Amino acid sequence: MENRFKQSLLDKSTFSVTWELVPGRGAREKAQDVVFASAELAARGGKVHALTITDNPGGNPAISADYLGMEIRKMGIEPLVHFTCKDKNRNQIESELHALARAEVPNLLVMSGDYPVSGYQGRPRPVYDLDPTHVLSLINEMNQGLEVPAPKGTAKITPTDFFPGAAVSPFKREEAEQVTQYYKLKKKIEAGAKFIITQLGYDARKFHEALQFIRLSGWDLPVVGNLYVLPYGAARTMNANLVPGCVVTDELLAALDKERTAADKGKEARLLRSAKMYAFMKGMGFDGVHIGGHGLKYEEVEYIVDKGHELYPNWQEYVHEFDYPMKGGFYYFRKDDRTGLNAAEPTDRSGWRPRKTFRYRTFRLLHHTLFNPKNILFRPVQAFASAMDGSALEKPFTALEHLAKVASNNCQQCGDCALFDMAYLCPLSQCPKNQRNGPCGGSFEGWCEVYPNERKCVWIRSYERLKAYREEETLRDTRIPPVNWDLYHTSSWINFWLGRDHSGPQLGIKPPRKRSGQQAADGGAKGDAAAR
Repeated sequence: MENRFKQSLLDKSTFSVTWELVPGRGAREKAQDVVFASAELAARGGKVHALTITDNPGGNPAISADYLGMEIRKMGIEPLVHFTCKDKNRNQIESELHALARAEVPNLLVMSGDYPVSGYQGRPRPVYDLDPTHVLSLINEMNQGLEVPAPKGTAKITPTDFFPGAAVSPFKREEAEQVTQYYKLKKKIEAGAKFIITQLGYDARKFHEALQFIRLSGWDLPVVGNLYVLPYGAARTMNANLVPGCVVTDELLAALDKERTAADKGKEARLLRSAKMYAFMKGMGFDGVHIGGHGLKYEEVEYIVDKGHELYPNWQEYVHEFDYPMKGGFYYFRKDDRTGLNAAEPTDRSGWRPRKTFRYRTFRLLHHTLFNPKNILFRPVQAFASAMDGSALEKPFTALEHLAKVASNNCQQCGDCALFDMAYLCPLSQCPKNQRNGPCGGSFEGWCEVYPNERKCVWIRSYERLKAYREEETLRDTRIPPVNWDLYHTSSWINFWLGRDHSGPQLGIKPPRKRSGQQAADGGAKGDAAAR
């Protein structure tokens, strides 16, 4: 079967439509019956190019999105599977990709995934081994023929034909929060994302911002707008920040409260609102819409598509109806007062500079003295590390290092440290989702999705530390590989100085040459380290 979804996105004359279906817990419950019945109607109706299947929405267990995608494809309509990084390590991620390739399910929306909140006998242990940039890189390599170890060197696995996409949220209030979203978007696209879907909000200028950022950055790939049919109950939940990443302001909630007093409880108003969103997204230049809504029926999806197409010629008239900004919110571009959207010129971000803290100044001095390959002291430190490596002093040295880093950063002793990349903040201990290349989409007003009003997002803190020194763009340009767990519980300092961790290839760090006798002695020590 041809990939109708991919064709619809790449064909400039087609406005692509996807419809989101949300599976529930269980194998044969009503939620699953609704998914299959909806898929059958959509396949017959012909107006939906793909059905998107969520993966454990809200962090709750549900029937596998992969399985539903395989079954839905048999019904004659394309699935777009939400492929998240949660609940599985990199081996399981690769295994699932092999299965999807075998079942010819090519369309994937790669995301971090909602933080798990419940499971059998309590909350499960979170697993975030890879972030979306890592998964996109893996998919890209699989499409080219993944090279894997073989008895004689390496071998290439049969190339796959995945069409992976990624998400971005323009609906962030703080500068650091929004800019780091776009920094991560750049990494996702460079890693192999073939299309982008926005997060959910009701600010037309913010939708335009995401589209304009992509186009002005020179990325020629399809962009899809997120359109959610919003009843009052769901809006109240989003307004309370109980659905991470989805923004509903107090003003919009008040408007919905008035609408629900109608005889139809606001149904006509919310469907018309959705049709207007369809119209202005098509008018702005989006390549499609992603339609969602709790309990949404296929005939309502058809109404939104047909009515949206009817309203499209006058799309600019509806922009002012979606003026629900976050109070004091940051916009990446200056406002165009004529259209109510954005001008092409970015907002001047030079006026705000966070203060330089003593703590971070101390870390910078330490880094410059001991961890800068260009510093005159680096070679002597390397020689010290080489002598320490594999010796009787390595274990006590590693223990002292760990104690120091626990006190400063709650170190998890991964051995493949990213402190040097993130302004001396640890993504393993200070980000519940272990994001090594940018924030997830769940933060709200700068607060971590998992610890609202308690803990600031580590990527926002990192941006602010670096911006104080006009170095914030290093977060945009540095892609950090996943943790190499072969190095777990070894000295990250020794690994850095000897070029063993991810920094070695990036910085060109090579260990100093050793005398032949010393090399022989160290051979056994490295074997011991691998066993650890």
